[in-house]
Amino acid sequence: MQYRTLGRTGVQVSTLVLGAMNFGPIGRTDQDEATAIVDAALEAGINLVDTADRYSAGRSEEMVGKAIAGRRDDVVLATKAFSPMGDDPNRRGTSRRWLVTALDESLRRLGVDHVDLYQMHRWDPTTDDEETLAALTDLQQAGKIRYFGSSTFPAHRIVEAQWAAREHHLRRYVTEQPPYSILQRGIETHVLPVTERYGLGVLAWSPLASGWLSGAVRADRAITTHRAEVLPERFDTSVPSNRARMAAVEALAAVADQAGLTMIQLALGFVTAHPGVTSAIVGPRTREHLTAQLAAADTVLSADVLDAIDAIVAPGVDLAPEEKHDTPPSLLEPSLRRR
Repeated sequence: MQYRTLGRTGVQVSTLVLGAMNFGPIGRTDQDEATAIVDAALEAGINLVDTADRYSAGRSEEMVGKAIAGRRDDVVLATKAFSPMGDDPNRRGTSRRWLVTALDESLRRLGVDHVDLYQMHRWDPTTDDEETLAALTDLQQAGKIRYFGSSTFPAHRIVEAQWAAREHHLRRYVTEQPPYSILQRGIETHVLPVTERYGLGVLAWSPLASGWLSGAVRADRAITTHRAEVLPERFDTSVPSNRARMAAVEALAAVADQAGLTMIQLALGFVTAHPGVTSAIVGPRTREHLTAQLAAADTVLSADVLDAIDAIVAPGVDLAPEEKHDTPPSLLEPSLRRR
């Protein structure tokens, strides 16, 4: 396992991160399997575990807490807040009122007295940057969090938050967690240049593109991945963007075969090759999934392979632009762009 410095924090983290989104009902991973996955990940050298309050309505945090019990100091522990945690309109977002409560609830579920990295799961357009950063600064000074970061923020919001921290003499976000894969390269255009400029650590999620790059999705076989069961529209080959993804997958499979790599090695090696990326987050549902992903821990792609990937999916291109997660709210809700 390789290790890199997380932004400018000085903290050393593994280039593969264990994501716990599938722990619980979402991925049908029970406690015994989750503990086995955490055991194997730590044994292999992974030292950062990432979860969120919204994953299975808190169940993922509870399972992570049980899995790391007795070895908390061996783990760089990360969680997130922002998403609705009930019907109350104030149990969501990034206001001070909610973050103070949300963090206490996360700490209780995790069974710890602090988290190493507390991330805002999405940009909250209803809350001022100063409000959020002031609350996070106070929580850091109280010892409940060591660092805080953002997740899936548009590039301009990353810049705005950095300037707000400077303007109001507050602590700043030190990491960003964006979606990034061979099939979704849009962050190369704006986000990664900004995170590099401000020295943010980058923890890339969905490096296997929701299973498209796992090796299980091919043109000559039925798509039976768990993700396809949960989000069938993302694998419907009557959709033009999905046909484009399938064509790219077939071409990438040929590149992987020629290089003597699995698709997973090609996909994860691509993400961790970018100088602006610290780590790639893997989200195994089973111990077998993790084993296949760990095989990519030390994969280094040659320049020829990276050039071949560029020829299939050009830098900065999203093959499924409709699946972007940082679209401005006014593009999604007509009432926000009409008077």
